[in-house]
Amino acid sequence: MTRIDPSSLMAMRSAILQQNSALQKAASAPIAAPVQPAGVGQADFTKALSSALGDVNAAQAKAASAADAYERGESTDIAAVMLSREQASVGFQATLQVRNKLLAAYKDIMSMPV
Repeated sequence: MTRIDPSSLMAMRSAILQQNSALQKAASAPIAAPVQPAGVGQADFTKALSSALGDVNAAQAKAASAADAYERGESTDIAAVMLSREQASVGFQATLQVRNKLLAAYKDIMSMPV
C-alpha cells in the first residue's frame, strides 16, 4: 500500500482550489458576442430568399413554356412536361411552407410580453 503524506495531500488540495477559482472566474466572465464576418446576417438571408424565389419563378416559367409548347404540338414529350410542372409545384409548395413558418415565427415574437 502507498502512504499519503500530509504535504502531498495539501498540494493536491491547493491545486484543486486553484482550478476551482479559475473555473469560477471563467464562469462569471461576461460572454462576448460572437463576431460575424463582414456581409453575414440580414443581407445573406435576403439574398438567399430572393434567390429561392427567383428559382421557383424560373421553374414555373419553364413549366408553363413546356406546357405551351406541348399544346402547340412543338413537343411530344409529355413526361418532360409533367416533370417540369411537378418540379414547379414542389418548389412552390416548399416556398409556401417557408412563408407560413416565417409568419408563425413573426406572430410568436410579436405576441411575446415585453
